[in-house]
Amino acid sequence: MSTRTLIRGGLVITATDEIHADVLIEDGRIAALAAHGSEPAMSWTADRVIDATDKYVIPGGVDAHTHMELPFGGTFASDTFETGTRAAAWGGTTTIVDFAVQSQGRALREGLDAWYAKADGNCAIDYGFHMILSDVNDASLKEMDLLVEEGITSFKLFMAYPGVFYSDDGQVLRAMQRSAGNGGLIMMHAENGIAIDVLVEQALQRGETDPRYHGEVRKVLLEAEATHRAIQLARVAGAPLYVVHVSAEEAVAELAAARDKGLPVFGETCPQYLFLSTDNLAEPDFEGAKYVCSTPLRPREHQAALWRGLRTNDLQVVSTDHCPFCFTGQKELGRENFSKIPNGLPGVENRMDLLHQAVVDGHITRRRWIEIACAAPARMFGLYGKKGTLAPGADADVVIYDPAATQTISAETHHMNVDYSAYEGKQVTGRVETVLSRGEVVIEEREFKGRA
Repeated sequence: MSTRTLIRGGLVITATDEIHADVLIEDGRIAALAAHGSEPAMSWTADRVIDATDKYVIPGGVDAHTHMELPFGGTFASDTFETGTRAAAWGGTTTIVDFAVQSQGRALREGLDAWYAKADGNCAIDYGFHMILSDVNDASLKEMDLLVEEGITSFKLFMAYPGVFYSDDGQVLRAMQRSAGNGGLIMMHAENGIAIDVLVEQALQRGETDPRYHGEVRKVLLEAEATHRAIQLARVAGAPLYVVHVSAEEAVAELAAARDKGLPVFGETCPQYLFLSTDNLAEPDFEGAKYVCSTPLRPREHQAALWRGLRTNDLQVVSTDHCPFCFTGQKELGRENFSKIPNGLPGVENRMDLLHQAVVDGHITRRRWIEIACAAPARMFGLYGKKGTLAPGADADVVIYDPAATQTISAETHHMNVDYSAYEGKQVTGRVETVLSRGEVVIEEREFKGRA
């Protein structure tokens, strides 16, 4: 049975346009847009009419970097696919792309199937997967081709975490050569993990065990060096490259230089690098552990370079790298040794609001907000047209957003399954009101109506 929804009177914002338009939704897709008050719009009828007067009507957010239920450091990320996707919806995100993990010595397929099993039937919104390659060999390289054929087209490699996810330059090059041939995209965690491990060991020998030393040993130059190296290896392989969670001015400069040469090199940053800093890592009484993630938070002066990179399109995407661990019982694993603190922050619920605050603060425009949070991540990972925009034929992933509402971010009120907020007490302007996923209401006027 056909269902029709009409969203009336809002300001429709996409990456390219801002128009006062009504949006007609039919059978889970956008059927048409027409100027508010125009003849076509006046003639539309629907089973459900949503009044969006004085509100923004925007595409659902696409968060291309999340880690639900990720095993790390002897524990697991505290959000399941059920809790994590529900929280994402509360924050105006209607698609996540999570990371399936290949275990050392096992097949890619096995890892992918395990992640399908975790997510299947549990998600409140749409999801896709990237594949983490942690064991590059002849068999896994062949398997990459098969995964690309079934739509898993992005593969993450790590220059960090020796003994866990680490790949050496030869393995990185081989994977890049393979992706150059099969049309896949290599996503790179660019930090010199071998050098970092030396610095970690030296810091611990000096008795430097507090969370702030996590930021001090994972040096800016070791992110910039690895970013440079990844770019050169991608050039040798003739492959495109996507560098994840860029945090440092010097790393942005490497990406900008490559892009100025016309190379297919892309960069993502995350809200934590735009809004938090090493000041948070240095918070007393082990509170800094809440902010331990890799790449680490940087001194505040790096923020300007990241904002500039987002304006000049040297950085194209803002994802969250959402990987929550509770302060009690999980972050505390590293009380005597910062290297044992599970790496990751919660953020999937906060991204759209924080980036709207960046619009209010004058860092980016409204259209750029939608570009970096919805359109560009959808384009980067083959979802655009269905996701990331509001146009006839697109999935009806729609957010009614109140730009005038104010809220205070807090663990008291968030929906992520974690006992703290990285942005506790931060006041922001703008709030998600109603969320549709393929035409179905998930959040209605700040009430959860979705289902697993």
